[in-house]
Amino acid sequence: MGKFVIRNVQSGIKFDLKATNGEIISTSEVYKSLNSCKAGVASVQKNAQIAGVEDQTEEGFEKIRHPKFELYTDKKGEFRFRLKAVNGQIIASSGEGYTTKRAALNGIESVKKNAPEASIERIKE
Repeated sequence: MGKFVIRNVQSGIKFDLKATNGEIISTSEVYKSLNSCKAGVASVQKNAQIAGVEDQTEEGFEKIRHPKFELYTDKKGEFRFRLKAVNGQIIASSGEGYTTKRAALNGIESVKKNAPEASIERIKE
């Protein structure tokens, strides 16, 4: 089972979702408070399991409703994803770029699998 790791960063507080093997599979924006960060975790837990995948790497892709994972390519040509909540706000994104679409889709599946039941760990630095 995965786990959310909440930690302080220079500009606030954020979380990473880690798979069972310890790899970061998604990361959050920087929040101003612990409570808002925890609300972000809850939103990922709720939305990840019901979100569809909008493959923006395909020409003429079909837009789907929120919540959704958006699969896209970045400026370096790597595949990435972001999870958007019902309100369209980005609540998590891939922690890294992937060299293949299949690897990015596996990352999305890992978030869907791990997020709903993931434990929450607070790291104080």
